[in-house]
Amino acid sequence: MIGRNREVKELNRLYNSNKAELVAVYGRRRVGKTYLIDETFNGRFAFRCGGLSPSGEEPKGLLKKQLRNFYNTLESYGMKKCDVPDNWLDAFFLLEKFLEVKDDGTRQLVFLDELPWLDTPRSGFISAFESFWNNWACHRKNMMVIVCGSANSWIQDKLINNHGGLYNRVTYEIKLNPFNLNECEQFYKSNNVNISRYDIVQSYMIFGGVPFYMGYIKPDMSFAQNIDELFFNNYGTLINEYDRLFSSVFTNPEVIKSIVELLYTRSFGYTRKEIVNKLMLSEGGHLTKNLNALIASDFVVKYVPFGCKKNEEHYKLIDPFCIFYLHFIAHKKKQSDKFWQQNTTSASLSSWRGFAFENVCFNHIEQIKFALGIPAVITEESAWSNREDEGEGTQIDLLIKRNDNVINMCEIKYYSGPFKVNKDYYSKILRRQSILAEKVSPKMAIHSTLITTFGLMNNEYSGAFVSTVTMDDLFR
Repeated sequence: MIGRNREVKELNRLYNSNKAELVAVYGRRRVGKTYLIDETFNGRFAFRCGGLSPSGEEPKGLLKKQLRNFYNTLESYGMKKCDVPDNWLDAFFLLEKFLEVKDDGTRQLVFLDELPWLDTPRSGFISAFESFWNNWACHRKNMMVIVCGSANSWIQDKLINNHGGLYNRVTYEIKLNPFNLNECEQFYKSNNVNISRYDIVQSYMIFGGVPFYMGYIKPDMSFAQNIDELFFNNYGTLINEYDRLFSSVFTNPEVIKSIVELLYTRSFGYTRKEIVNKLMLSEGGHLTKNLNALIASDFVVKYVPFGCKKNEEHYKLIDPFCIFYLHFIAHKKKQSDKFWQQNTTSASLSSWRGFAFENVCFNHIEQIKFALGIPAVITEESAWSNREDEGEGTQIDLLIKRNDNVINMCEIKYYSGPFKVNKDYYSKILRRQSILAEKVSPKMAIHSTLITTFGLMNNEYSGAFVSTVTMDDLFR
């Protein structure tokens, strides 16, 4: 299994422990949570049931469908026929009795997939699950319950950070992250996809290291052909994924999407106040809940830009799939079904690659720090835009502020060959460094740093940069 060694090791350790375990596994939709559990415990489930997606379903009658599915699954595992439960307390009571009958002293593994989907409005699911765990399951040393969900904020609020009956009951949590570039490369190799690192980076710009999406890449087609088939063909597999992504995870997908689409319009993000004003939203708990849900699901990150006060926190869209979709597909006229092949060298794609590569780098700070020889140094990372600057303004792609009194002022360039510094660009770097120097403590040294695909071409102006990080460094 690619990239999940630590998670598999921990799951097996918990399975072999001599006590009751309640394990929460969560992460972005399509990231491979269910696959991880199924592959690790294949054939060892005493009971495995997944919630039914509420997407496109009328709230009325959904509880009945969830209970019927739960009952049918119990029956498929060998439970004797009885009345279908009409509430979750009775449903979990049936599960308890079923497991008691099947108990032979060995580990009993229960897997409840997409748990947030089971918690339909006014269903009483949480109190019933609480009763199941607190009054029965936790007292059985051979019991292991794994719960899984894509609605990360639900998992965190209702289970991990629960202040009621489930307080401190989760014995272990696993947040499953998308693949990094190194793991993407391993994944493609394991699927016999022969693809260059240059295109793997582009695939990350689109898929964000989500294995489910990457699995659609066909080995007998070029990368460009694959993208056309997935997104620009009339029957493209992933054309509707953006809408499905939000409708399956959030109860208010349209509001959530409006926030995402606003954040997309500015690379360094917006403050909370700006979001309220731009979208004409009410300032209150609902906005907080929505923003926290986006952060928990790894669509958005909250950070304080360099030089700003803590109350000037910005919300920045970081999900590559959303950025790609909004740039090329959403609200766009129908493109040619060969759009990507026809525009691989176009200004439009070059501009997007530049912006998207910045996001790739933000998601690989660990690798960048390693390449700079500072893996153990405590750092803070942010973009920086100096609006006070006259003329063209000053925007720095990435600042790495280090506790060893150095700031790496990073320029990020996605090029098809070595990057060449000319006289004008050299002057621009010196100017940015000078402006930044005015904003920082005199004890801080500024190191101009280039992050690019194929390195820096050596010439009379290459001394603008004291260090260079290449694409290959991001794969470590």
